[in-house]
Amino acid sequence: MKMNALDWIAWILVVIGGLNWGLWGALNFNLVDAIFGGGSIASSVVYVLVGLGALWMIISALMMKKKK
Repeated sequence: MKMNALDWIAWILVVIGGLNWGLWGALNFNLVDAIFGGGSIASSVVYVLVGLGALWMIISALMMKKKK
């Protein structure tokens, strides 16, 4: 299956979220907060976008499963 632009954006966001959780678990370091400032609106926007990216990937996977 070929990925469209929305699929790529979702994939990148989920990778960012996964790396952030990995750093948090291993080193107690929050990369998003370090870049955008802890508790800032920008970091909240990033977290929401990561969540939306994950939802899109779930929906895409379910749609692919129905096509088969």
